[in-house]
This record gives sequence, structure tokens and C-alpha cells, in this order.
Amino acid sequence: MQIGMMGLGRMGYNMARRLMASGHEVVAYDLNRDSVAALEAEGAVAATSVDDLVAKLKPPRAVWLMLPAAVTDGAVRDLSTRLSPDDIVIDGGNSNYRNAVDLAGELATARIHLLDVGTSGGVWGAERGYCLMIGGDADAVARLDPIFSALAPGGDPSFGTAERGYLHCGPAGAGHFVKMIHNGIEYGMMAAYAEGLNILKSANAGAVARKADAETSPLDEPQYYRYDFDVAAITEVWRHASVISSWLLDLTASALAADPDLASYQGHVSDSGEGRWTLKAAIDTSVPVPVLSSALFSRFASRGNDEFANKVLSAMRQAFGGHVEKLKEGQ
Repeated sequence: MQIGMMGLGRMGYNMARRLMASGHEVVAYDLNRDSVAALEAEGAVAATSVDDLVAKLKPPRAVWLMLPAAVTDGAVRDLSTRLSPDDIVIDGGNSNYRNAVDLAGELATARIHLLDVGTSGGVWGAERGYCLMIGGDADAVARLDPIFSALAPGGDPSFGTAERGYLHCGPAGAGHFVKMIHNGIEYGMMAAYAEGLNILKSANAGAVARKADAETSPLDEPQYYRYDFDVAAITEVWRHASVISSWLLDLTASALAADPDLASYQGHVSDSGEGRWTLKAAIDTSVPVPVLSSALFSRFASRGNDEFANKVLSAMRQAFGGHVEKLKEGQ
């Protein structure tokens, strides 16, 4: 089957390679011409522009976009002006599901289908396959089943598509909604691992000399906190038959094995929007999500966005109690 691919970043490039490995023809376009040339060398058909991409696709066309959410809507609208009735546009990025609902309605007036496909698998997807959460018109989804099947991990064809790694979740926006919640859960899981490992890392607090002053809380029963744990080894043993084993834990164990102190990281944790949208959906539907909200707010804090609040706390403590702020280590 022939498909156009716009956006050859970390995921788009590998998705194209996986499709080609399954015998599909990929017409590739990206602003980075080196990425296009590299994929062409692996067997893709190179496109030099959006117009060239559309021209090289046989009607009815299918174009898959793997672009940042900030530019996706504009790219979809621009692409749709070049397409014909019954063509399909697939948004596989982390876009807001509300945008997918609106865009699908806009494109429907020109009888162009928009499918929103939440795509999970990261940089390992080329080998492991991608988990695909699909929203949009059922007939358009069925037409692209060979594409979804090739991208997904696969399995026994006698089972349903969910068992093979892809699912038509519902009408427009459903795919991105499910992926949004998927990523919100991901935030919570990552935070739980990180917080637990941080306790293990600090479990030798009883062996560390603490200052005896009014600004330092004493450690009760220090004899119970004299463990110098090998955190990398602990994450490794948890991978084997533990109830908290997961692919996230596998990746964490691998990172700690290579860099036990994670010295190459600064701890500046970004978010691409899905956690925020998950919280909005929870608020709109009156669903409590204390774990997911805490995980998102901890990411904000990691970027220094709590700095002024912490200064306010120090100012209040000094004002009411004369507490002089202690300098951070290294200052």
C-alpha cells in the first residue's frame, strides 16, 4: 500500500522504515532534506515539497503527519487544500483531541477524512512496533488497516486488533483522547518510580552528619537509615517477576546501569501538553486525579517554576521567626 509521510523526526522516520520493511511504499517529505535523503537511500520515494508529495501519491491518497502539536493544525489545513474527496489525512502526533474534532468537521465539508491516531512506542517502535489508538470514520480506518497492522507489534490474526496493538477507539478525537489519558498515566508511573528510587538513594541519611542548628530538622532514629543501596541493581532485580515490572522500569534500569548517579542529566523535566489536557478533562468531568495532577506539578517544579514560591516561604519564615535562609550545597 502507498502512503505519504510528513515529518521524519524521532518517530516518523522509524515508522516509515517499519512500513517499508512490511512492503509498503512510503513517499516521504520533511523540511530537513537530509532526513528525506537518508530515507530515500533506504527505499522511500523522496518528495521535495508538499505539492510534490501529493503529486506522487495515487488517489485516493493517505498522508500521515508526525509533527509537533503546535504546527499540526496549520499543516493539516494547508495539506487539505491540495487533496481530493475521499483522501485521508492521519495525525499521529500528540495533538489535543479537541483540535481533531474541529479539524475533522472542517475537512468533512470537502469530503476528506481526518484520522487522529495516538501513537506510542517512542524511539524503540521500529523494532517493537507501535501501539495505535485510532479515532475517526470507520470506513477510512478499515481502508488503512494494512498500514496500522504493519506499524503495530502484531500477533495472532485470529484475535482482535487490540491484541495486536491497534484499536479503533471511536469517532473523531477518540484516538487522541485515549492517547492523552495514556500519557497522563505515564506521567504518574514515571513519578512513582522516580520518587521511590529517590527514597532508596537517600536511605543512608543516618550515616551522614547533620548540622545541629535551628534550621535543620533532626533525623529521628538514624540507626534505621544506614543503607547504601545499589539503586541500579535494585531496578534490575525488580525487572524479574516483580509486580512493578514494566517497560518503563526496563528503560530506567538500563539508564542507571550506564550512569548510576545520572550525572549526565539536570532533572529539568519537560511536558508536551497531554498531562495538562488530562487534568482539564478530569476537572470537566469531575473525576479526581490526585496522582496524575501531582506528577504534572512536579514537572513544573523541576523546571524552577516554584522558585518564587520558595522564596516567599523563606521570606515569611524570616519575618515571623528570624530564620536566616540556608544556602544550597555548593553555594
